[in-house]
Amino acid sequence: MSNPWFQFKQFRIEHDRCAMKVGTDGVLLGAWAPLRDGMTILDVGTGSGLIALMLAQRFPSSRILGIDIEKSAVEQAHENVAASPFVHRVTIQLSALQELRTPDETFDAVVCNPPFFEETLLPPDASRCAARHTTSLPFNELIMGAARVLKTGGSFCIILPTQAFESFHLQCFALDLMLEHRCSVQTSPKRSPKRTLATFRKSIEVCRFDEQLILTENGRRSEAYQQLTGDFYL
Repeated sequence: MSNPWFQFKQFRIEHDRCAMKVGTDGVLLGAWAPLRDGMTILDVGTGSGLIALMLAQRFPSSRILGIDIEKSAVEQAHENVAASPFVHRVTIQLSALQELRTPDETFDAVVCNPPFFEETLLPPDASRCAARHTTSLPFNELIMGAARVLKTGGSFCIILPTQAFESFHLQCFALDLMLEHRCSVQTSPKRSPKRTLATFRKSIEVCRFDEQLILTENGRRSEAYQQLTGDFYL
């Protein structure tokens, strides 16, 4: 049985009631997202609250709202936030992005580690299915929702399977979300990138391309990955 919690330097994540556990994708996005302090940030599909808490640690003046459709995940995220040093700046809410109503507020940034297994067989567990497949949040609805709640000039940060990136990019472009920063992620020097980190903006910017290697040939964390995540891992 997997460990029901994961200890970071400044907070602890309990995730035994969440469909998706703490994983490299979420840690990568939380550590990488190129945002600025003082932003208002929406974390879509917050799960255990991992990314919301990582962003709260990185940006001491930012306020973060995490939303999720799974009641058990929202309850556990509430508990994780309450036990953290960032309880006054992170709010968790039971809501789908499609139903989120912010009549008096838009966000400086939206972050999401989305459901993305569009073409694989659905797992038998319903909550895991919702957490990892596009049944509850198809890419087009995620992109439309992000465009709706973002301020002009706002940032949309995401991690995707590399094979899904081009289609996602085109859908963002159609809604005037322009690619600003793309980082390809390799799990080994000998393998092609499996994940892509990307930031889109509601404005035209010069696009920047990077590469991120997670593991070296001997299976150890790469120096660049250690630098990226050094403020979080024990």
